[in-house]
Amino acid sequence: MSTALVTVDIGGTHARFALAQIADDGAITLGEPATLHTMDHASFQTAWEDFAQMQGGVLPDAVAIAMAGPVGGDVIRFTNNPWVIRPALIPEKLGASRYTVINDFGAVGHAVACAGTEHFIHLAGPDVPLPPSGTISLVGPGTGLGVAHVWRSGVGDYRVQATEGGHVDYAPLDTIEDAILARLRQRYRRVSAERVVSGPGLVDIYEALALLEGRAIHPVDDKVLWQRGTSGEDSLAAAAVDRFCLSLGSFAGDVALAQGGSGVVIAGGLGLRIKDTLLKSGFANRFTAKGRFAELMGSLPVKLITHPQPGLFGAAAAFAKEHLS
Repeated sequence: MSTALVTVDIGGTHARFALAQIADDGAITLGEPATLHTMDHASFQTAWEDFAQMQGGVLPDAVAIAMAGPVGGDVIRFTNNPWVIRPALIPEKLGASRYTVINDFGAVGHAVACAGTEHFIHLAGPDVPLPPSGTISLVGPGTGLGVAHVWRSGVGDYRVQATEGGHVDYAPLDTIEDAILARLRQRYRRVSAERVVSGPGLVDIYEALALLEGRAIHPVDDKVLWQRGTSGEDSLAAAAVDRFCLSLGSFAGDVALAQGGSGVVIAGGLGLRIKDTLLKSGFANRFTAKGRFAELMGSLPVKLITHPQPGLFGAAAAFAKEHLS
């Protein structure tokens, strides 16, 4: 008999809801997602009630919630969202007798552990499936820079560890990246990798390259720059995108070294949107450029997860692991 639940992925701007079914064999089926704007709802409860109306007024009594931010403690607050969640009140407020609350990038880790091979494409290294045992390192550029790892036993069990690895120090590797770091240091006392390897980071890369060429700097939205850079219509924006891909490759390689990764997955909405650009970039060369460990790095398969809703899918997988294992 399958288990029905609501799975939710809450970010700063959007909250995505879907119904899910977990079969006895662990297979997860997602219904059509509904995307609600967080600013249109006074609380998570009112958004939940809105989704319930979309589903005819009745929802399953189980819920899995992935959220952008730390999930420990009695009161959970979001980084870029005024909602507050008190897990102990979920049964009373939502009518859900069983629940799982997980960090959003931790949910992506569960998705990586449970998604089929059809949800991954090859980026670098040997074109083989991710190994069934050992550590899989996860790097997710988006609005921020998510880092996690998944440990797999080789006999079906796994563990997910979300981290704050995106906030390690940014490490430039050439004079251009020295210039990027110098520009960022004018604004921030400490420059983390997330300042460069993230969607908004493209603006600082672009402006640093403009200064190198003696060009005037005109404020440009990062979304506009991504469009101009990936389309090739703006050569300087294209150079900034390429520099982003180089930095992502370097950072992903550093994470794999630090975690003892036997494989790597690039996740996050940004990675999927620029997959064609990544494949043509210097990402792979930078990933393996680790001196004495270049041969080791070249032996690691690097994949991009293409599941359309890894947060929703992963939250459901986390629920299954917590309540149904």
